Amino acid sequence: MLANILTIAGSDSGGGAGIQGDLKSISATGAYGLSVVTALTAQNTVGVDAIYPVTTSFLKKQMQAVAGDIQIDAVKIGMLGTPEVIEAVAEFVAGLQCPIVVDPVMVAKSGDRLLQADAVASLRESLITKASLITPNLPEAADLLGVREAVDRESMLHQTKALLRLGPGAVLLKGGHLATNESPDLLALDDRYIWYDSERIDTMNTHGTGCTLSSALASFMGQGLKTPDAVAEAKTYVRGAITAASRLNVGRGHGPLHHFWRFWGDND
Repeated sequence: MLANILTIAGSDSGGGAGIQGDLKSISATGAYGLSVVTALTAQNTVGVDAIYPVTTSFLKKQMQAVAGDIQIDAVKIGMLGTPEVIEAVAEFVAGLQCPIVVDPVMVAKSGDRLLQADAVASLRESLITKASLITPNLPEAADLLGVREAVDRESMLHQTKALLRLGPGAVLLKGGHLATNESPDLLALDDRYIWYDSERIDTMNTHGTGCTLSSALASFMGQGLKTPDAVAEAKTYVRGAITAASRLNVGRGHGPLHHFWRFWGDND
């Protein structure tokens, strides 16, 4: 039977990130996608024009409706926006017995802020402690810790250890913002630290990369893979999706990944 993976995130009208990107990623990695929408956005590859939050009461009804009928094998959590939404989601996942992947979405690729400043403390104190894995990029990690952004592997290691002390089961710190030709990610799992090295791909088509990776991680973990293996599989999938993104012709800004690169057309 296919695993059922729930994404709790905002809607991206451009289709590359958020709920839309998550569902594509979950489907492409062999699972069945469920969704709970936290906010509607009016956005494209250039920027975010407007955000319309879902009421907390309706958010709870969505989560109750899914959990009341469907087995949930893993959860990916993305854009939440406000402290009230974070608290509601934290209360919901506290009653689940499955992997919980939290992607602490704070700022869109365009630079538009997606998480209110007063919500950072709620995210850190209420939700991260319930996560099996968190997947911050370097700016998000710095925001969570209240420190300067990591600039090299040494500072990445230091911040990963600090993030682990916040209480998640594991941390995947993404190094894509480093000013180097490489894009290393660091997984901290108990007392183990694993580097995943990859060369940077020169492309504008990176919209939704974090959403795609975290939802693929939830998909693989929900299908039974151990965290290090899920990270390796998810990174391979995302790298292929970025590499193949040039086949798409979507927008004038940061274009989306090609989520179905393994299935549509020539894979060479």
